Amino acid sequence: MTVRVRFPPSPTGELHVGNIRTALFNWLFARHHGGTFILRIEDTDQTRNVPGAIESIMESLLWLGLDWDEGPDPDDPSRDVGEYGPYVQSRRLDHYRRATIDLLQADRAYLCFCSPERLEELRKDQQRRKQPPKYDRRCRDLADGQRKELDARGITPVVRFKTPMAGETSFHDLIRGDVVFENETLDDFVVLKSDGYPVYHLAHLVDDHLMKVTHVLRGDELLSSTPRHILLHEALGWEPPALAHLPMILGPDKAKLSKRHGDTSVLEFRERGFMPEALLNFLGLLGWSLDDRTEIIDRDTFIKHFTIDRIVKNPAMFNFEKLSWMNGIYIRGLSYEDLADHVRPFLEREIGPVDRDYLVRIVPLIQERIKLMSEAVEMAGFFFLDDDLDYPLADLLGRRFADAPAEAAGALEAVLSAVRDLARWDAATLEEAVRPLADGLGLKSGDLFGLIRVAITGRTAAPPLFQTMAVLGRERTVGRIEHAVARLQSTSAK
Repeated sequence: MTVRVRFPPSPTGELHVGNIRTALFNWLFARHHGGTFILRIEDTDQTRNVPGAIESIMESLLWLGLDWDEGPDPDDPSRDVGEYGPYVQSRRLDHYRRATIDLLQADRAYLCFCSPERLEELRKDQQRRKQPPKYDRRCRDLADGQRKELDARGITPVVRFKTPMAGETSFHDLIRGDVVFENETLDDFVVLKSDGYPVYHLAHLVDDHLMKVTHVLRGDELLSSTPRHILLHEALGWEPPALAHLPMILGPDKAKLSKRHGDTSVLEFRERGFMPEALLNFLGLLGWSLDDRTEIIDRDTFIKHFTIDRIVKNPAMFNFEKLSWMNGIYIRGLSYEDLADHVRPFLEREIGPVDRDYLVRIVPLIQERIKLMSEAVEMAGFFFLDDDLDYPLADLLGRRFADAPAEAAGALEAVLSAVRDLARWDAATLEEAVRPLADGLGLKSGDLFGLIRVAITGRTAAPPLFQTMAVLGRERTVGRIEHAVARLQSTSAK
């Protein structure tokens, strides 16, 4: 059997952690088995569709490297790639209408003329009685004359599935094993709305059948809907695909994942400076594991070993700190050239054009210190500023020189005298010239180095001091220290 799986997002916004993890597991399963990964857009709820969402969904998938074999053309979503299209549900309405007619003719569905107002009153009454919300089947057994009379009033009906009122519906889940539902707990659900659009339960099922989907891997929030889908398959005479309901993703506090846990859209992760390789690695371990110890796994290893029997039943925990740590691991694995190319857009967004060759010299100083590409702006932005840095004088003085700006100016002048005419300008030579000054000035080396650090970077925390001076160069280092001395002397004169 050739494996065929699908990822069917609704274009109601950007992809978040839960649905992109579902996409990843389907993609890995398809790639492991040499099968087909289908992207299908489920846009039948027209009131919730967001302009540009389809393009955003495709951009998110492609950024993570989750290419699809069939679906909307990445270059033109109005076109299809694959022989089972269209891959956008609003262009497949005839398929759902034919399936609905088949259900009606087989007496497995019926027309329901109940108004939204009546259904709302029914729901409120059930709430008052503390009963589960369920349609009361008022239109299930209407006589032909009654239907004709209601139709003559111009009421456009919905179509409801005629759910068996007794017995059980069971199915086998590849993760959870055998699952059984009592039919009396189910309702006669809508399959086709009055506007002619199908509901999810019918539409996805018809598409899966016509697109020859073999396995459905989806979130476990849909587990309770599955008996409806099994009954629909049976009523239409179709064999359901194999089912696997993926574990829920929770925050560290075991509550439902939300923005306060760090959940955000895939493209927002990109904007914050995460690497796609790191996010893919992290998501791949939310509910699946290679063993009980391996945490850094590349794409090819995932593909080689991804099987459903390694997916766990229990909820997976989303840990933003772990994701950030993992991103740092991937950053440290980059060459200096690649890291420069990754951080360059973040720097240019804040400070304008950046010379790549200069940036390649800078990134070794920050590679061990950043976990996000965006942190390069804070960590290395000072390299690209004018030399008359603007920073709080208190940061320059620190606690040691808080009441002694003249002493601080004298210390920096001693530094200038030691480094201005060095024959070589490299980190080792600079350290050899500056470190002994602390004893001669009666200072702790940390106090002297902190003074220099703020003078040349404008920051109290920065990359290693002497490497920073080496990359800044003689002229800019001396100029920045001279600017600091002038500020201190001006303060002392007041």
